[in-house]
Amino acid sequence: MEQNFGPYLEIARIQSEMNKLFNALLEVREAGGESSVNSWIPSVDVIQNNEGLVVRCDLPGVPLESLKLTALAGALVIVGERPRQQTEGQVKFTCMERTGGRFRRVVPLVMHINTRDASARLDEGVLEIFFPKVSNRRGEEVTIPITTSEDR
Repeated sequence: MEQNFGPYLEIARIQSEMNKLFNALLEVREAGGESSVNSWIPSVDVIQNNEGLVVRCDLPGVPLESLKLTALAGALVIVGERPRQQTEGQVKFTCMERTGGRFRRVVPLVMHINTRDASARLDEGVLEIFFPKVSNRRGEEVTIPITTSEDR
């Protein structure tokens, strides 16, 4: 059975782009108004499943050594640097969309997860981070067995 998300998929894409814009504006504000001309923001997917939360981030050309991941205050922070494109001799770009430089991406973690047991893997330019679900959080319904004095 195929699901048709129709306009909801487009709304999710627009929301993701708006989140990128606001993250970039916060970065400029934190830097005192100075922004790197070649800074970029990688694209991210956040997926919930029965086991936990999966975050996938497109990082083509980013070496593993430049990456740093931290989970703090309900958010995942991905920091790294993609080497700038090198050109030899005098060149004139007709189009230049593939930028390099430092980046910092903050991804809200939308469910209760276990950050201590998180795992991450970088494969073919895609960083995948897995956070297992917390098995029991306050507020969840838990059945409590009732015994009588005769059961003891």
